[in-house]
This record gives sequence, structure tokens and C-alpha cells, in this order.
Amino acid sequence: MEKEKNELFEWAKLITVTAIFIFVLRSFIFTPIVVDGHSMMPTYEDGDRVIVNKIGKKITDLKRFDIIVFVAPNGELFIKRIIGLPGDHIAYEDDVLYINGEKVDEPYLNAYKSQLTDQGDFTYDFTLEEVTGFEKIPKDYFFVLGDNRRNSSDSRNQSVGLVSMDQIVGEANIRVFPWGRIGLVK
Repeated sequence: MEKEKNELFEWAKLITVTAIFIFVLRSFIFTPIVVDGHSMMPTYEDGDRVIVNKIGKKITDLKRFDIIVFVAPNGELFIKRIIGLPGDHIAYEDDVLYINGEKVDEPYLNAYKSQLTDQGDFTYDFTLEEVTGFEKIPKDYFFVLGDNRRNSSDSRNQSVGLVSMDQIVGEANIRVFPWGRIGLVK
């Protein structure tokens, strides 16, 4: 009888420690999300399962073109690509990105642009001032866009706007589902 109690106690300890470990891991280090919508196509598809690295933003600086998950003003989690960093001026003209007046290539869009069946721009013309009212992105804020530029609620929209560092949950660069597309995402 005493041996059964000890074994039961050991199992309870193991389950408790495992549950605490999973809670800490999920709350502070990694968390899974499901992509909802088409705004990041073709990089992420609707229904993709992604691991969000929550500590990455605390250990390293976020960089241009990193894919992040953030809490939008309406409380939903959004997944977008960082285009503008604090201090940057952003503009699009004739489907070309200009950062601080310099042309910047976006090679991750090439495959999607080549699939267009019309002659319209993939990303419509705008300047940072037109869409946010700022000449430069303020400190601790980022300008984000979805990779599916024609169908994305992002920093061009007042409902999303610039994203503050406090809104960012973490980086999303690991896809775990669907099985055929598992791996790192750039």
C-alpha cells in the first residue's frame, strides 16, 4: 500500500512539473497560433500553424522584413511583415518600395507578383505621411504590411496604424503545419 502511494505521488509530481514547464514555455518563450486570413499569402496561408518566438524581440532587435505577430487595436492577433523601422520614411511609387528615398527590393513578393493577371500595381502608391500623418516612424514603432498587399489590413489602414513595440507578441518564422510546408519561413 505504501509503495502504491509513493508511486502515485511521484506521478503527480511529474505531471505537475510538466504542466508548469509547458505553462512557462508557452507563456514566456513560444506560443502556437493559427493564421487566420489571406493577408500574408503566399508566405503564410489561411490555416497555417505557426510558432511565435516571444523572447526573440527581447534578445535581438527586430529587423526590416521580420515577420511578427502583434495585438491589433481591436484585440485580434495579426501577422505581418516589418517594412519600416523607427526613424524611417516609407513610400511606394509605381510598385516600388522606397525607404528614406532609397529603392529597396522585396524579393519575397516576386512569386506572387508574377501571378497577377491584370496590369494594376501589387502595392498601390502611398507615402508615410498620407497613411499615418507622420514624416518618420516614431521611436518604438514599426510600419507593417501583409505580403498580399491587395488584401491586407496593415499600417496603411487607420484601424491598424503603426505598431508599437508593446503590441508585438513575437516573431513568427517557424511553420509547423501543414506537414508538407513545415520549416523556417523568411
